[in-house]
Amino acid sequence: MLSANLIRKGHKVIIITHSHRPDRVGIRWLLPGLKVYYIPFLPIASSATLPNFFTSLPYLRTILLREHIHLIHAHASLSSIGHEGILHSHLMGIRTVFTDHSLFGFDDAASILTNKLMVGTLKNVDAVICVSHTGRENMVLRGQLYERSEKDPKVPEVRKSVYVIPNALVAEQFKPRVQPPTDTITIVVISRLAYRKGIDLLVATAPKICSLFPNVNFVVGGDGPKLLELLQMREKYLLQDRMELLGPIRHKDVLSVLSRGSIFMNTSLTESFGIAILEAACAGLYVVSTRVGGVPEILPEDMISFAKPEEDDVIRAISEAVKIIQNGKHDPLQAHERIKTFYSWEEVATRTEKVYDTVLRSKQMGLMERIERTMDLGPFAGPIYTIILLVDCLFFLFLEWWIPREKLHYVDHHWNQQAFKKLADEDRRRCG
Repeated sequence: MLSANLIRKGHKVIIITHSHRPDRVGIRWLLPGLKVYYIPFLPIASSATLPNFFTSLPYLRTILLREHIHLIHAHASLSSIGHEGILHSHLMGIRTVFTDHSLFGFDDAASILTNKLMVGTLKNVDAVICVSHTGRENMVLRGQLYERSEKDPKVPEVRKSVYVIPNALVAEQFKPRVQPPTDTITIVVISRLAYRKGIDLLVATAPKICSLFPNVNFVVGGDGPKLLELLQMREKYLLQDRMELLGPIRHKDVLSVLSRGSIFMNTSLTESFGIAILEAACAGLYVVSTRVGGVPEILPEDMISFAKPEEDDVIRAISEAVKIIQNGKHDPLQAHERIKTFYSWEEVATRTEKVYDTVLRSKQMGLMERIERTMDLGPFAGPIYTIILLVDCLFFLFLEWWIPREKLHYVDHHWNQQAFKKLADEDRRRCG
C-alpha cells in the first residue's frame, strides 16, 4: 500500500525480495504498475533466507543501477536482504531508510544477536522509521541510536533521524456488515498462534470465560505452533460447539471472519503496533487487548478495554466488554467512521515522502566516516564489521571491473503502459 500510494504521487517504486518457491523467480508486475524482483534465494525456515553479506551484491548492484534507484527502504529487523541492501547501497551513492515493525527483548540469545546485527546496520543508515512511540523507544535502545549532543558532548541524545509513522489500513475494505440481532456474543481472535501472541493466555482464559458467560462463543483464526494446545483445551473442556478453529485465514477473508463477532480479543505479550486490532475496530468490533507495547497508542479509550497480561485481568476486561455489547453502548458503524478519520495510507505515504526528502537533502556519509562509526561497535564486533565493510568495498570494485556499468542494460524511467498491461495479463494467466 505504501508503494502504491508513492506511485500515485509520481514516484518510481520497485520491490526486491527473495523467491518463496522455485517457480517464483525473476520479475513480476503488480497493479498499479509495481515491479517486483524475486531474487533466487530460497527460504530455509519461516520465510527467512540464509543470512550472508556478499551473495546478494551482484544482484542488487545490477538491479539498482539499471533502475536508477536513489533510495532504499528496508523493512524488518530479521530481513537479511534488508540488512544487505543497506550495507551495499552506500557504495553506489544510494541513500537508506529502515523501518522496524516489531519489538525485541534484551535478555535472550536470539534478541542479543539480532540487536548486535541491528546496531551494525543502523550505524550506516540515514533514517529510521518506527510504527509507534513505544517501538521508537525500543529501537533507540536496541540500535544504540544516539549521537553526541551539541550542547554537552558527554551527554548522548537520540538521533534526530528517528521518526514515528504508524501503520494504516484501507477503511473501505473493513466496512461493518449489519448482522441480525441475537443474544449470542461471539469473540473473534485472529492471530499467529505463537507464544509471543499470548496464545497460552487464551488457552487459560477461554474455558473460564465460557463458564461465566453461557451466551459467549469463540471464533479463532490463524495457524502456528500453539494450535495443538488450543485443540487439546477444546477437547478437555468439551467446547467443540462453542469454539471454532478456522485455521489459516487469507487477508481477503478477514472481514468475513470479523463480521461474525462483536468483540475482538488480543492477548499478545508484545506488540509494536497491532494492525489486527485496527482492522477489527474498523470492522465495528469492540476490542479487548492486553496493555503491551504500542497497543495503547492505536485506539481511543472508549473503543478498547485493556487488561494486564494475566488471566484474572483478561477475564475482567472481557466481562466489561460483554456488558458494553449487551447494553448497546458500542455502535459498529460509528466506530468505522471514526477509524476512517484516524488512519489512511495516503497520509502514511505523505509522511514517508517527507522522510525521503530529508534524507536525500542531507549530507552523505563517506567511507572513512562509515569505518569510524563501525569501529564504535566495540573491541570485538567493531573490527569484525569493519572487515566485512572493507571486503564488501573490494568485492564491489571487482564487480565494477568485471561487469562495467556501461554494459548494464538501463531501463527507461517511464515504462510503456500497453507493454505493462500485456505483461500483467500474461502473469495473471500463468498464475491462474
